Amino acid sequence: MPLLACRRLAFRLATGAAVVLAAGPVLAADPAAELVSSTATQAIDIVKGTSGAQRQAAIQRVLQTRFDLPFMAQTALGTHWAKATPEQQARFVKATETAEAKAYAERFGQYSGQTLTVGKTTSRPNNVWIVESRLNQASGQPIKLEWEVRQLPAGLRITDVKIEGVSMVMTRRSDFNSYIQQNGGKVQPLIDELESRASR
Repeated sequence: MPLLACRRLAFRLATGAAVVLAAGPVLAADPAAELVSSTATQAIDIVKGTSGAQRQAAIQRVLQTRFDLPFMAQTALGTHWAKATPEQQARFVKATETAEAKAYAERFGQYSGQTLTVGKTTSRPNNVWIVESRLNQASGQPIKLEWEVRQLPAGLRITDVKIEGVSMVMTRRSDFNSYIQQNGGKVQPLIDELESRASR
């Protein structure tokens, strides 16, 4: 089965739809919630005003500036991260970034009419906040989304999204680990596959 082909529906909603929404206003005193809301607003502007390679490049800039991609990549790779060389680690981060931007750009056209209602923010240890939100659909029950936001030297960054309790990063870890195990426990085949996906 192709890499990531059997992701759960909740994970697909997170990566394909969760940020392409009309987000309601949030209190200026809540910077973590503001990050989530402004990311959604930026994403919807990209969908409305771009297409093709331009859309992919714009989405990639959102990933680079709003998400902590190195942290997410390292967490998703799990114990295999320490086994990778510095060059492989750098290639893995870049490949996941580009492959995801391409996938998002292609999926965005499949979604319309959702709205994101941002709820309360809960503080956690080590400069981490959980921002609750609800994905309202044109039909069907709302979907609960939880955004993990961390304080970094460069500012606040999103480090995970949970959809009905399912973690985007942990779902990636499961898929990546399965692919690595199917390829002799080596990280390089996964990197090659992601780079191939990014270049298609």
